[in-house]
Parts: sequence; C-alpha cells; structure tokens
Amino acid sequence: MLEVDGLHVHYGKIAALHGVSLHIDEGEIVALIGANGAGKTTTLKTLSGLRSVTAGTVTFKGQDITKVPGHERVSLGMSQVPEGRGVFPGMTVRENLQMGAYGRRDSIASDLERAFTLFPRLKERETQRAGTMSGGEQQMLAMGRALMSRPQLLLLDEPSMGLAPKIIQLIFEIIREINQQGTTILLVEQNATQALRIADRGYVLENGAVVKTGTGPTLADDPQVRAAYLGTGAAAQTKPTETDRASGTAPTVE
Repeated sequence: MLEVDGLHVHYGKIAALHGVSLHIDEGEIVALIGANGAGKTTTLKTLSGLRSVTAGTVTFKGQDITKVPGHERVSLGMSQVPEGRGVFPGMTVRENLQMGAYGRRDSIASDLERAFTLFPRLKERETQRAGTMSGGEQQMLAMGRALMSRPQLLLLDEPSMGLAPKIIQLIFEIIREINQQGTTILLVEQNATQALRIADRGYVLENGAVVKTGTGPTLADDPQVRAAYLGTGAAAQTKPTETDRASGTAPTVE
C-alpha cells in the first residue's frame, strides 16, 4: 500500500531524515519507534504532505505522491491523527467529526455512527465543546475525526502521549479494532512495548535513519531494542529533539 524509498528531509540546512526506506502492506499495523528526535514525527508529516522532500519518493497504492499536496492525499485515502490531538476546541464533538469529512460530498451518517460505536464516550458528549474534554476524550475525538474521511491508511502520531494507563490500554484496543475492520495503520509511538505488542512489523529510527526492522515480536525480543526502548537493561543514549536539531541546538532528551 505504501512504499517509501530513500527519503531525505531537511529543516533548513539541518538534515532530519537520512535515506529512510520502509513499506506497509495492506491490512498491516506497522510501528515506527525511536527516541525523541529520531525522526518519527518528521516521517509522518512527510508522508501526509506537511513536510517537503529533499530526495526520495513516496508511493501510495502504486501512485507517486511525493509532490502531491496534503489535502489531496486525504482524498486518495490517507489520514493522520497528529501528535497533540489538534482538536478544534471551540467546536462541539459532532462538529469536529464533521470537519474530518470536509472533502466528502456523500452522506456521512454511517461514519458518524461508526465513530460513536468505536468511541461511546463521544456519543455521550456529542454537543460538548472539545476544549472542555479530558485528554483521553480528545484523543478519541481526534481518531474518530480522522476516520471520517474513510482512510485506507491511518497515520497515528503518539496516540498514548500524556494519557493514564487505563486509557492507554483502551486506545490500543481500539487501534487493533480499527485495523481488524480493514484500515491499514502506521503507528508512531514512544510506548514501544504497547506498539510492538499489536504491530505486525516495526522499524526503529535513530538520528533520522532506519537502523532495525522486523516483526513486532522479533523487535520486542531484540536485546538492543529492549535496552533502548522497552525499559530493560541499559538506557539508550540521549538524542536531540527534531526541534532542537532544526534550530541548531541539541540538549539531551530521552
């Protein structure tokens, strides 16, 4: 479904991605893991058309979309749930969901029903303004909104960030259910344990390059991956964040 070949991306003169190559087959959950500053979010933004490519190609369903604008990628069948959720705080839950279907001209009634079935909490708060909801509820809303465009490929950026363990477990169960309903998923996640638990395959990014790839269980059992990202063994070396790399500063952040 998605083929990324030799992707290079720069923030000004600072290289953020160095020849990233990966592929996603239809029906898979693929996890992209790595420390802060590894290039995970930059990869997703590039795939969704929010960052321009210095070199390399992005092919989606056999079509070269390297230079296709982001809004057109949505109509082709790709949708992203951004890091930080990005809900419209002054709009109601229902209005946020409707915004996810902005490019459609057919009925969205069944899609609203699907969102409310996947996330019953959203139905309970249908007329509530999104800015007054909890972090977990906003994450559900951001995911439901992305599904309103009926994506074939869903890009998820840090869906568990800042959430309580109980809510994290629920979010990952819903991600698996969305996949089982037929949506292919690329998951960027700091919680590598949870991500690899549900992933068919995974890629490990370090300093803007893919350094390991394998099935979810294979990566979860890899001693280096366990030490660096799963909280067992020696901690990973700290790396600069993407923002720091872009600004030319590099404080250590794990």
